[in-house]
Amino acid sequence: MFSIKQPKEIVFGKNSANTYKYPENSLIITSPGAEKRNWLEYLQQKNYCIFDKVEPNPSIDITTDIINEFRSTNFLNVIGIGGGSCLDVAKFVASKLDKKKILIPTTFGSGSDVTRISVLRVNGKKKSFHDDKLFADVSIIDSNFLLNTPDQIKKNSAIDACAQCSEAYDSKSGNKYTKFICKTAFENLESGIINNNDEQLIFGSMLSGLGFGNSSTEATSIILEDRKHLDNNPKPITKNDIVELLTTINFHNKLI
Repeated sequence: MFSIKQPKEIVFGKNSANTYKYPENSLIITSPGAEKRNWLEYLQQKNYCIFDKVEPNPSIDITTDIINEFRSTNFLNVIGIGGGSCLDVAKFVASKLDKKKILIPTTFGSGSDVTRISVLRVNGKKKSFHDDKLFADVSIIDSNFLLNTPDQIKKNSAIDACAQCSEAYDSKSGNKYTKFICKTAFENLESGIINNNDEQLIFGSMLSGLGFGNSSTEATSIILEDRKHLDNNPKPITKNDIVELLTTINFHNKLI
């Protein structure tokens, strides 16, 4: 017997973050680069407050700072937009304040928008929080955020998603559903990389997150979160990295 858990609503597709009807009076949690990247303009937000100081590998202290700063503010929802670090902070804060969570990934490697996991540094060490209260009420997955993304970040994200998917497929906590999801994720990640297809990349990433979120352990989620700093500090992708990615995909596809 197994159970499947995921966000209440997943909105997928190009322009979806632009056309979604957001509630007013929201707290937006994001990174310092959100304004210059025109993310807020793209969301067409009205009557919102914002915290845009989330850095890679955030400490739990930043969630305390946000809660203290905005606790008395009259907002009804939390919108997290950015890489995995921003989303982890947003859903942790929202869960503590009992607010509705709308999560919008702009890089597509962690799958944080569809999991019940938030990883934050506590006393200098990463701690993985697992709780159904961390699920998004709405996850909005829009390939438009990849339009101006540097190629190295895009490839890093694909490698992250593949590594996460590989971990989920082989997990002892997995099941028929997670193996099926991971197989489909591998196929889309492979095709997305080979054909430079953003829609397939983000679809593969979403499936990877769903597979991982339903078969992960605390230890593996922390290990994979270590790569989140690549959102803002990408290391060069080599030919060997791509070969390794495709080899991993092909290896798992042959096993299934």
